[in-house]
Formats: sequence, C-alpha cells, structure tokens
Amino acid sequence: MANTVTLIEHEAIRDWAAGRAGHPAIVDVSPQSGTQPMLRIVFGEAAYEDVDRPERPPNAGGYDLVEWDEWFRIFDADELALVVAEELPGRRDSFYELVRRP
Repeated sequence: MANTVTLIEHEAIRDWAAGRAGHPAIVDVSPQSGTQPMLRIVFGEAAYEDVDRPERPPNAGGYDLVEWDEWFRIFDADELALVVAEELPGRRDSFYELVRRP
C-alpha cells in the first residue's frame, strides 16, 4: 500500500472527492434508535441518483446520496478523519478509509 494522508478539513475532502467524481452518501441503517449512520463516498456511475428508482423500505440496504453539509455534520459529530492514498503523478487512487481522529 502506498503512503497515506489524513484529511479532516472539509474543503480538502471535497476537493479529493471531486477529483475522483466522488459524491457523499450515507449507508442505509436500521430505523432502531442507537444505530449510527455509516458514511461513504461513492464514485463514477454509482454517484448518479436514479430518480426513477422505486422507494426502498427502511434498512433495505444500499445507500442514499446526500449533500456535503449533512455528510460533514455526521463526520464532525463522530470526530472522523478521511485517510486517503498519497497523490502520485499519473495516478488517481480512490482508496479511502474513515477512521477516528487522532
């Protein structure tokens, strides 16, 4: 694995995702109280929401595309950081991992 960089600043995370056609998303979670939403960044065709998609019942799996404001609200509340692969000339690695802030 290449070297990694830890991102916490919102603008740096948006820039990193935009450079890879990434969009913020939240994984469907159980409607039961106490369940934490799971953040994701989806890329490519997966980042386009199908408006003709039928409504899913709660906790049916998959993810919902959200605005960055909503994504960052959870990101900051849970004190997360985004770990990404270090930029290398000629490579656009979309590897990322969400971790607790150091």
